Amino acid sequence: MQDHLSTTFAALADPTRRAILGRLMQGETSVSELAEPFAMTMPAVSKHLKVLERAGLIARGREAQWRPCRLNASPLKEAANWIEDYRRFWGRHIDALERHLDRMKLAESASKTPGVKRAKKTRAGAFKARAPKPRKGRSR
Repeated sequence: MQDHLSTTFAALADPTRRAILGRLMQGETSVSELAEPFAMTMPAVSKHLKVLERAGLIARGREAQWRPCRLNASPLKEAANWIEDYRRFWGRHIDALERHLDRMKLAESASKTPGVKRAKKTRAGAFKARAPKPRKGRSR
């Protein structure tokens, strides 16, 4: 059984392959045109294309002497869906951390305000500043 997600991420791990995919987003092109911006041999470019092809990220054709390459973005959708699950997970946790830090700031500012005692944590977990207690024995 082949793990398509791992194959996709392995193919995307190389900046040259990501650049090739970026170029193919503009449309179908030849191998020689894909190789132009890179300071590498054609066999090296061919190896990168084989990795992308094995991952299902590109399709290569053959039309006489022209060897066109085109992007196949469907494996990227699977990777994007996987990443989205974690983005939502971390988004919730970051929001909770932000609320916690806001409560800590509120408690800290309340403790520094003259006449206000340290903030007390309520049953709901929020911080609530306590009003100062009246002093006994002295009336003005």
